[in-house]
Amino acid sequence: MKTLISSFPSLGKVSVIDSTSIVFFVLLEVEDTSNDFDWCISLSYSDIETENWIEKPLSFVPNISDHLVAFPQIKTQLEFRRLLYTASLSIHHTSKFTIKFRNNLKQSWKSSRDILGIPDGVIVIKSKPYKDDPMSDLGRYIYGLNPGLEPKKCLGKNPNDLLWCLEAPIEAAEEGVSRIRDIELGAPWGENKVLRWMAIVRNETPWLAPRQGTNCFELDSEAVICSFLNYLGKHLILLAISGISDVTTLFTSNDKGNVVIRVRNDGAKSSLFRVIVGIGDDFESTITSVMDYATDMITDLTRRNTGWETNLDVTSKYNDLKKSSSEDWYDDLTFCTWNALGQRLTTEKIVSAVTSLAVNKINVTNFIIDDNWQSLDYKGNNQFQHGWIEFEADRNKFPKGLKYTVNCIREQQPSIKNVAIWHAILGYWGGLAPDGKLAKTYKTVEIVRTDTEEKHLPTNGKMTVVAKEDVTKFYDEFYRFLSSCGVNAVKTDVQSMLDTIVSAEARRDLITTYLDAWTLSAFNHFGLKVISCMSQTPQSLFYSHMPLNKPRFLIRNSDDFYPEIPASHPWHIFSNAHNSLFTRHLNCLPDWDMFQTVHNYSGYHAAARCVSGGPICITDVPGEHDFKLIDQITSLTPNGRTIILRPSMVGRSLDQYTKYDECKLLQIGTSHGEIGIIGCFNISQEYCSELIPLSNFPAVKNGIQYIVRVHSTGIISKPLQTSDPNTLLCVSLGTRGFDIISAFPLTKIFNKNKDEEISIAILGLLGKMTGAAAVVKTRTLQLKNEIILIEICLKALGILGIFMSSPINSVTKRSINASILGIKLPADTIKVNEVDAHVIEIDVAKAWQQLRLRSGEENEVEIKVEIG
Repeated sequence: MKTLISSFPSLGKVSVIDSTSIVFFVLLEVEDTSNDFDWCISLSYSDIETENWIEKPLSFVPNISDHLVAFPQIKTQLEFRRLLYTASLSIHHTSKFTIKFRNNLKQSWKSSRDILGIPDGVIVIKSKPYKDDPMSDLGRYIYGLNPGLEPKKCLGKNPNDLLWCLEAPIEAAEEGVSRIRDIELGAPWGENKVLRWMAIVRNETPWLAPRQGTNCFELDSEAVICSFLNYLGKHLILLAISGISDVTTLFTSNDKGNVVIRVRNDGAKSSLFRVIVGIGDDFESTITSVMDYATDMITDLTRRNTGWETNLDVTSKYNDLKKSSSEDWYDDLTFCTWNALGQRLTTEKIVSAVTSLAVNKINVTNFIIDDNWQSLDYKGNNQFQHGWIEFEADRNKFPKGLKYTVNCIREQQPSIKNVAIWHAILGYWGGLAPDGKLAKTYKTVEIVRTDTEEKHLPTNGKMTVVAKEDVTKFYDEFYRFLSSCGVNAVKTDVQSMLDTIVSAEARRDLITTYLDAWTLSAFNHFGLKVISCMSQTPQSLFYSHMPLNKPRFLIRNSDDFYPEIPASHPWHIFSNAHNSLFTRHLNCLPDWDMFQTVHNYSGYHAAARCVSGGPICITDVPGEHDFKLIDQITSLTPNGRTIILRPSMVGRSLDQYTKYDECKLLQIGTSHGEIGIIGCFNISQEYCSELIPLSNFPAVKNGIQYIVRVHSTGIISKPLQTSDPNTLLCVSLGTRGFDIISAFPLTKIFNKNKDEEISIAILGLLGKMTGAAAVVKTRTLQLKNEIILIEICLKALGILGIFMSSPINSVTKRSINASILGIKLPADTIKVNEVDAHVIEIDVAKAWQQLRLRSGEENEVEIKVEIG
């Protein structure tokens, strides 16, 4: 018999609780054939450091809807019956727990750990903030702290968090060989005092990926940032600073489970390496304190060490661009040729793809011409050995040139405003063709690279690249050429290749030179229409994408996924969600990569991109499109442009310490203004349920009531608030399952004459995965004539949803009028929602078309709704 168990606090996770009094809930899901069984559920818990288990029977809850808001989205051959059990208990120390169950009194107990393979949960009672603790010596928190490291107490923006900066010298490189040292830091919290740890590691040279563990700290790759949770619910975060004075700093571990600092100095003189340490009660607050301090420090150091703002007043120009439409390209739908057309590009293939988009009325604004448009020598066995010949496109595949192709793109599909070109930061994967036009035009140098795979290296062991003296000239002239062809955006890839240079002298000559020349030229020629790719190296992240005096570009946020490998899809989403814990604090916008709308995982990827807070790029084979899916992720603006609905906050994992293989729903949290959004993804191969409290939603505040709406079904919860301990949201998903749930704050209006209180929430555009992000601003007030006036400003057209709850009168009995620009909307554009009678639907798109309205300069639409 199939039996599934979920609980709150959750099995398999660490739950930090404010109070010693806990109301425990266990949801048992069993096959519907088990009606005759008399189920018994028991909570078994023990102090974390002992095996003195205490049994606590749980009571059956007859009316499950009083405590649980169920959002099922599962369709299987099995029919599950939900049984809810509860118990109240007091816990004064950090404790572990498991769930025991049996279906009658004669049977022996079975545990969720032994039968279902679900790890024990852990409950931590939150302790007092360390700001009231006299301990300020870092050695009290990092046991065995290396005496050679000098901790300097720092002042952060949050007084509840403690901050230190560790500095120590590293010797100069010698005779062309970088100086590399391993320096033991110590044991965060002490031996066997860590409940969970998390790290963002260099999974490969170009990419970051998450790692999680319990107790013993053990890394398989070098880490950029690490976090350690102790038995008191405190987080200790370590950040390794790189990109300053040719120094790279990372973390690794030793056989004792201690943190080891790995430092590399490419410089010709000794320098300092730096590590930021933060301690706090809340992970989000602590990592923000650490990253904010690092950002301010690195911005100041790059300004002093490189004179960036004497070369270009980036800050002033960036502020101007933010006010213009240039930044809007983040919000436009993008198409890329990569998976759609493959690597043998031609003018004919590209124009055919654009024509197909136009015929199918897929009005993308951004079009990326990816790899293999270039003139290459095709020497060697693969792309890593091919060299770039000249700026102009391959003369055989693009006989009329790049400019002709770009012109054709815009002619065939007028919606395309931005045409981007792919290129590698060193020109191509194999650099420059040694005997090509570019190698003869610019001063060049030969470099030796290292790589884990020999096939990725040049055939003769050396690569030809533009020398330090000519890099700025090279980039300026290349981008001038692209601009002359009508190209107005770039995707600069393979940036990690800079970090594979072996010689210390070449590294210090070329790494920052290329990064500076590329950033300056890209910003000068294309503004913010730039994608940084394969650039999750320490130098790029800290030197190019952290300082606030440099432009905010898009940056690819993780390694690729592979459409033909099923396991790569959930891992891709998991990696991006956890990488964003770090990258969301950089001066960039994380890009979760392109996807195809026709695939088993297409909806999965689409939902993840919607909650990512970043761009959305499709790479459909011409003519193969899921129009319903595209409609869920896009909307038309009043002037007819197709945009995505991007939340105002970058999405990230809400469970930073939960491992990939722990059979838990991946929860990606984001928000738009006061609206909290969680994307739920089943990353396991099994059916999965989770009990989610309202407090999990980003942006949700105490003392305010919310309703929660699920995207897939339109089901809406009863009004909830964080102080309701007995109300949980149950999300159930099958394999490849996903859903998006949004928490909307309720505005309450009290009518004294009618003695009624009305609760109102603006739901945004219905039918869109993140329809809440269409809302620019709202205002709700009661007029003197007892009419409720709701003013809503939208950035896109669609079906607007307004939730209204009143204990006396139903929505259907009220008079409802709506207008745009003072023009009353037709009656057939306003109706009551079929799923929930508390929701008014206003078809703004239909009304806009019927009334033949036109947009103003702001390209927004303002709706006024009067409710009597």
